[in-house]
Amino acid sequence: MGRGAPVVTDVGRQRQSGPSIGGPASPPDGSASRGVGTVVRALRAAVVPLALIGLTALAGLVLGRVYAGDLLTWLVVGAAAGSVLVSVAARRLPSWLVAPVSVAAMAGWTLWSLRLAAAHADLPGDLLTVSADAARNGIPRLLTAMIPVEPTPDTVLVPVVAAWLAGLAGAEVALRTGRVLLGYLPAAGLYAAALYVVGPNAEPAIGATLAFVAVAAVGLAAPSGPPPAAGDPVAGLPRGVRAAVRLRLTATAALGVALVVGLVALLSPMIAGQVDGRPVDPRRYVEPPQVETLDENPLIRISGWALHPEQKLLDVSTVRDGTPPGGSLPNPDGTAPDGDADEAAGGPDASGGSVRIRLAVLSDYDGVTWRVGATYRNAGRILPATAPARDSTVETIRQDITVAELSGGLLPAVATPREVSGARVAYDPETGTLIRPEGLTPGLRYTVTSARERPDNNLLATANVPAGEEVARVLRVADGAPDPLRRLATQLAEDNGAPYARATAIEQFLAEHYRVAADAPSGHAYPNLGFFLFGPRNGGGQEGTSEQFAAAFAVLGRLCGLPTRVVVGFESSGQGPVRAGDAYAWPEVLFDGLGWVSFDPLPRPDNEPRPVEEDFRPTPDDPPPSEAPAPTVEPTASPEPVNAAEGPDGSGVSTPVLVAGGSGNLLLLVGAVLLALLAMRRSLTRARLGRGDPGERIAGAWREVTDALQLAGRPVGDDLAATEVAGRARQALLDARVDRSDGSVPGVDDLAALLNQVAFAPGAATAAQADRAGAVVTAYVDGLRAARPWWRRLLWSIHPGPLRRR
Repeated sequence: MGRGAPVVTDVGRQRQSGPSIGGPASPPDGSASRGVGTVVRALRAAVVPLALIGLTALAGLVLGRVYAGDLLTWLVVGAAAGSVLVSVAARRLPSWLVAPVSVAAMAGWTLWSLRLAAAHADLPGDLLTVSADAARNGIPRLLTAMIPVEPTPDTVLVPVVAAWLAGLAGAEVALRTGRVLLGYLPAAGLYAAALYVVGPNAEPAIGATLAFVAVAAVGLAAPSGPPPAAGDPVAGLPRGVRAAVRLRLTATAALGVALVVGLVALLSPMIAGQVDGRPVDPRRYVEPPQVETLDENPLIRISGWALHPEQKLLDVSTVRDGTPPGGSLPNPDGTAPDGDADEAAGGPDASGGSVRIRLAVLSDYDGVTWRVGATYRNAGRILPATAPARDSTVETIRQDITVAELSGGLLPAVATPREVSGARVAYDPETGTLIRPEGLTPGLRYTVTSARERPDNNLLATANVPAGEEVARVLRVADGAPDPLRRLATQLAEDNGAPYARATAIEQFLAEHYRVAADAPSGHAYPNLGFFLFGPRNGGGQEGTSEQFAAAFAVLGRLCGLPTRVVVGFESSGQGPVRAGDAYAWPEVLFDGLGWVSFDPLPRPDNEPRPVEEDFRPTPDDPPPSEAPAPTVEPTASPEPVNAAEGPDGSGVSTPVLVAGGSGNLLLLVGAVLLALLAMRRSLTRARLGRGDPGERIAGAWREVTDALQLAGRPVGDDLAATEVAGRARQALLDARVDRSDGSVPGVDDLAALLNQVAFAPGAATAAQADRAGAVVTAYVDGLRAARPWWRRLLWSIHPGPLRRR
């Protein structure tokens, strides 16, 4: 036995094992204490993971306030729990292996979430296609989606992935390295991002923020390691060292408390001042879906559709809940009462009336073009509901629509849509119209459920119209309105003080004095409306399509102080095909408490229009010179008749001299006119090809081409596109037997492309392109002129046609 080794005797062993008097000694039972210790250690170890799950889930709860339903919240909670639990289960694995395992689990949860969201939104397509689309467009669609956001694959992908990654990073830092406060940073960043995305679209998240702070405090306060040994941990240290350690711990704690108190005192006023502040909306930095050029003004498509009335655009099947109690019934002749929304034109369908399917609502007019001007936001299947107008009846209409040959991106639907399935849409709540950002494709089928409102006709006669900044957009009259148009509006408003009476007067005036012509040219600028309203009937005036009727009503209404807009759509029976001939435009007027009410200014088929001059004659500002009265002068004496054949001295002049002099003067006059025409034509060509910016010079070159076709007997209409005119130009040279072996006309197609560039990208043309356009048009006009007979070539340069054409 070594020196100093403890000596254990039998008595010592008996003392260690306890008394044995009265029976055998009870063995020490440590199993119960070990079980309690295991439970305590498990609870302590679970505090931080539960805190991480709670913090990440609170971010989903805050973001879910702008979502429809609670599907997103539960998906984020699942992502938070899954990411943290995977890290807890993989604590014994090497750190480099945890991330791949967790990412694989994230992929599975994300795919399941996308599938669940697609089924919830009733979106078509397989999971791979839906996932790829969500991955490409997740962030922009999340920031452009309409509030409340429907949980679709593209709006849940980013929150679910962000929640999983935040949970993974926080768990690895807090659990593997033991730095709990640093592990809270990913969850805190996710929470701040959720608050930023919500912005001003929900109430301040005060309760959720307090819960976030409380959960974080619990996670920091609860010990996560093994329990400390009993007694003072520094008891075994020397006295000097023990005092230094205690002093250091006390100083550190005091410094930490002082730092926290200082930060609270410094930041509290600033944070408290932001509680009532309006947060920034990140949606203002992201451009929502825009309509294409084709859809910006669909009113101009009316005339094109009218020329091809049998073109099939849609297939429609309509189911209605029947005529609601108190709803207006059609008149005996099949038409609806005046002002009855969506029934003004009448016509039976399977349920007792026609159905107006809206395509676009045009609220902006600049004197040239009516435009949509809507702000579309990505929307889910359920669209935001608005309160119906006072005393109006609401009818639910469900339509199954299949797209045939309708192009563009505007999605037809009965006003006002409430639910859309089968297509991803963007929605403008102000006008109640839809677009499909990807555009319409043949065979696209979707179902739309709408709530169609009908105002109480008995309230229209006394209803007023709103005014102020809220409706300034639909009251604005563009500069340059012709005076006859203003005088007509004044005349119609003089005897009709009530707004509804004014609207009815405009409607009746248009229906009684004008007729519908399917071949009327398109156009609704001020000059077009002036010709439609006051042009000579035998010259194409006083007739038009529904485009001119609706545009004229809307402009006259605004001149009378009525808030108006133009709607483009289709008038259908509600069952079967919708053809191009069903395309229709109608005006609407906004009334206080009743909403937008539609009017029908088209004449009845059996009505013979009265000449406008019977009820209105636009008087010009200054009478023409021919109508000005000639001054009356009393002659002082009767003049003696003078013989033209006599000279001043009474000697006669021979007839041949007179004839020769008159013929010479006539020839001189004709020559002067021809020289003037030649100079004016050359000056016009030089001005077109050499003056202005490159865009104006290219447009001038194109006018030279159209004038040359006119002179060659191949006129082109204004309804043709530039590429179609280029095709006719090529054909004109081929028919003239110009020597071109390949049958092509170099440069004409390039000139058409330059014209389209000038039209759709102003300012992009260069001087070199303008010079090229001038060379092309000079060669083309020379070639076309050379193919004419000799006498036609002589008349080509002095023909006055290009001078009087616009």
